[in-house]
Amino acid sequence: MSCCESCKPKTKILAVILDLDGTLLDTERTTKGVLEEFLAKYGKQIDREREDKKRLGATQKESAAGIVKDYDLPLTPDQYIKEITPMYREKWQKAKPLPGANRLIKHLHKHGVPFALASNSLREYIDAKISHHRGWKEYFSVILGSDQVKEGKPSPYLFEEAAKRMGVDAAHCLVIEDSLVGVRAANAAKMKVVAVPPHTEAGCSSLADSVLHSLLEFQPELWGLPPFEDWIDNALPIEPIHVSIVSVNGSATEVAEDGTSALPDQVFGLYFGWAKVDMNKSFKVVVSIGWDHCSCIAKRKICTYVIDGNNDHLSDQQIQLLLVGYIRELNGKDVTSLSVEMLEEYNCIAGASLDLPVFVHHSSCCL
Repeated sequence: MSCCESCKPKTKILAVILDLDGTLLDTERTTKGVLEEFLAKYGKQIDREREDKKRLGATQKESAAGIVKDYDLPLTPDQYIKEITPMYREKWQKAKPLPGANRLIKHLHKHGVPFALASNSLREYIDAKISHHRGWKEYFSVILGSDQVKEGKPSPYLFEEAAKRMGVDAAHCLVIEDSLVGVRAANAAKMKVVAVPPHTEAGCSSLADSVLHSLLEFQPELWGLPPFEDWIDNALPIEPIHVSIVSVNGSATEVAEDGTSALPDQVFGLYFGWAKVDMNKSFKVVVSIGWDHCSCIAKRKICTYVIDGNNDHLSDQQIQLLLVGYIRELNGKDVTSLSVEMLEEYNCIAGASLDLPVFVHHSSCCL
């Protein structure tokens, strides 16, 4: 994947600064039920609509003060933090890396690019969250929490301190963030910023230098960094994604446990893998996953296409999807349908890839 002449960066990036929650780790969804469980102890019911509208990236103290006030809890913010933190700690160890996170971390480390972790979490909590992910603590050049600087995001201090400790000027740093708070902090630090927001944080798009749906879309060469070298022809091996769906006429609805999707917002694009219908039947498939914004409420759109077969095999039944490869991002039209010509091309890419050892070994251990 090469960069055209017009895409070459005006300023060469020498270091990268990464956010943690929602950018590298899927902590928000993993801990989603904690607040509801905590409030029940005090006879309170969670206001899901209000919580879903809250901006991501707030510091712990800001979040605690808001919760105590919103639900009229008989606690100080500090008491609230002390009581709820053990509940969060239990969940953090289950938080999974978001698509492309491990790939990016390993790539930067392999090529000797300085990169920092700068989060609004306390440093103690950052260590607890990343301790379950092999190599993360050792790979980062710098790790900073909001308690290690004068003030957290959206102030620039976290990013400025990270750049200082790496010995790189702010003008040569690239920040990767998922929240409006984080993007504003990068702007304040006068750094370039790539946003990878969930659909609820669309407001940060206008303030970022680049906006991606997923870290799988990130192209380091556009920023003067070494390009990824892990594509196999036109297919990218990924960490397996498991999802259960019910398919009707090619369109699918996710079967979510406890009302929580198994897919973070950043699972977006054109994937391939296998669809398991029952104990004895599985089919090679191309799967598009995106967001349909046609109505006032954004809805996840999943479409499955059987390779070298008939989609009727998957109709009107529950299916277990195992996605092991990524082809490309989706544009607006792709979310609702793929042209016959495009689908033929992607079926060829996926069909050939799924016969390669790097992909096929997943079918024996995971299906």
